[in-house]
Amino acid sequence: MSVTTDARPFSATLRASTLEVHDRANYSTYMRALLGGELTQDGYTQLAIQYYFIYGAIEAASDAMAGDPVGGEFVFDELRRLPNLERDLAHLAGPGWRSTISPLASTREYVARIREASTWAGGYVAHHYTRYLGDIAGGQVIRRTLEKNYDVAEAGALFYHFDGIASAPRFRDTYRAKLDNAPWDEAERARVIDETLVAFECNVAVFEELASRLDEFRA
Repeated sequence: MSVTTDARPFSATLRASTLEVHDRANYSTYMRALLGGELTQDGYTQLAIQYYFIYGAIEAASDAMAGDPVGGEFVFDELRRLPNLERDLAHLAGPGWRSTISPLASTREYVARIREASTWAGGYVAHHYTRYLGDIAGGQVIRRTLEKNYDVAEAGALFYHFDGIASAPRFRDTYRAKLDNAPWDEAERARVIDETLVAFECNVAVFEELASRLDEFRA
């Protein structure tokens, strides 16, 4: 189990404890190809499809956690991605997209893990943190890449638009303060770190499965 007994705020400990797997996700073969402009638009569409299933699970968990005294602190309507993903997929995959898309095996496993972990507020927060803070920060690099290299600016890239957040840095500070103030003891904080590591590994697995199909997606 992860060790969290240090003098840093919990948000700093969480970030430091997950930095290695965070970097593996960010610098995965698939993400390097996407950011390098090496893929067709369909190569990006496949990622958006996987996100549709992943965020469906996270946002269903948000609905369930809304009244929880701990988990409810991390339910932000301005973060919800499903409405934008639905608009993106209508543009990228066509009006009949709901009947044509399916999750990868790694995505199905990820969704199952989100549902299992989110029976506990700390597990829910672990998966919530892993996805949303990255979308607000590093996701904006992907947004600019889509505009520059894939001719996708509005519809198709709305997933990366957070119009309800006036200041991303202030929002991240607010989120980290909630992590620091959550009433978890050391053992629970260790569990949150462990589940966050699992969440990042789930992301890595999705990127690896997408990378296994790069020959289909290269421009």
